[in-house]
Amino acid sequence: MSRFKDQVVLVTGSGSGIGRATALRFSDEGASLVIVDINEDHAQKTTDKILANGGKAVAVQTDVSQENDCKRMVAAALEEFGRLDVAFNNAGVGGRNTPLMDLPVEDWDALTAVNQRGIFLSCKHEMQAMTEHAGKAIVNMGSSTAGWDVIHGGGSYMASKEAIEGITKSLALEAAAYGIRVNAICPGIIQTPLSSGQSVDEAEAEAFFERFRKRIPLRRIGQPEDVADAVLFLASDDARHVTGTTLLIDGGQTLQSWSNAPEDSYPLHK
Repeated sequence: MSRFKDQVVLVTGSGSGIGRATALRFSDEGASLVIVDINEDHAQKTTDKILANGGKAVAVQTDVSQENDCKRMVAAALEEFGRLDVAFNNAGVGGRNTPLMDLPVEDWDALTAVNQRGIFLSCKHEMQAMTEHAGKAIVNMGSSTAGWDVIHGGGSYMASKEAIEGITKSLALEAAAYGIRVNAICPGIIQTPLSSGQSVDEAEAEAFFERFRKRIPLRRIGQPEDVADAVLFLASDDARHVTGTTLLIDGGQTLQSWSNAPEDSYPLHK
């Protein structure tokens, strides 16, 4: 398919994981990509992969918590390709599961700076460009399953992510006047290092994902490409009458509860 032929797509956090998989999908369907990541080497690797496959892409090192960086990433899209049609605001960070009463203020601020402020700043500057260049759609990385489930000790992460649904709905109403749609996605457990923890070894990661696989009704762990396909749907004309919504991508994970999940799935305490 070539749903995004001649379109320019910006993807934050596209140096790895879900962001990279989504950027590659957009490129496969004809888009020119602005590859945004805080890690310059990772951004360049994704860009090089797209270029090697015959696509068009430019890498932009960006800290989405900084307004000047967000201005610069959008300016790069306009300078390189002359327009901005679609943005997938995927950049985000996880946090330690810490009881709220023990949580350092610095940890709270670090999470909200990227997960909440980063979405706000990205949307702000993308919208400014899109309203001038007939943009089409914004997709935000929402609250994962934190909006439907409760993470023990995850108050800071949940707060930083659940705010995105409010931002998405409000912006969708504002953007409708310009013909721009704004939606969010909420993935469940997806097989990336961010899900299992950056420091665990391969065996620990495998055990982590296996624990969740047994609880997910579809009995499989989501893959980055599963999320990418959903993002492309929301960004395409296939979703031309969809805006202000949040799409849950979790294999039925949040359908489970204490009463119907396997008996050993809820060890709240060691």
